[in-house]
Amino acid sequence: MNSDSDLQIAGDILAVQHLLQPAKEHPSTVAEFAGLARSIAADRSQWAHLVEYDATTRWYHRLRTGPGYEVWLLSWVPGQGTGLHDHGDSSGVLTVLEGELTERTEKGTRVLASGAQRVFAPGYAHDVVNDALEPAVSLHVYYPGLTDMPMHGDRCSAPEAQDVVAA
Repeated sequence: MNSDSDLQIAGDILAVQHLLQPAKEHPSTVAEFAGLARSIAADRSQWAHLVEYDATTRWYHRLRTGPGYEVWLLSWVPGQGTGLHDHGDSSGVLTVLEGELTERTEKGTRVLASGAQRVFAPGYAHDVVNDALEPAVSLHVYYPGLTDMPMHGDRCSAPEAQDVVAA
């Protein structure tokens, strides 16, 4: 006890509700959006039964919305990818739920294993592809909700010239 202070706390401080911050209903910071993605990823009952695989196109399902944000579930069969694109004015959190995805940018290549997360700002251009032999599932949180996905053509350098980083 600090003898220079007359302040003492008696009893259970957690029982004093008006001193506690109320629980947030919706995320509002990058860390909270990443935490939302991690919590959804950890609870397979929220998403596993919804996953479908389509050999002709990437499958996606809007899982949840909130004030200004969207959560999307995507599946990727081997070989499926996005092409080089950005997300317009939206920031995002990409979380790999199952399998493995490869992200290519002008700066290199990164292999994202199950559990890996990437947080990106508006205008961040990347190509995401399933280069593995098994299907993959990912979760994407966009703030604000995704309204634009401009394609950039093929500006990524050749794969053999890129660094591969395991996440």
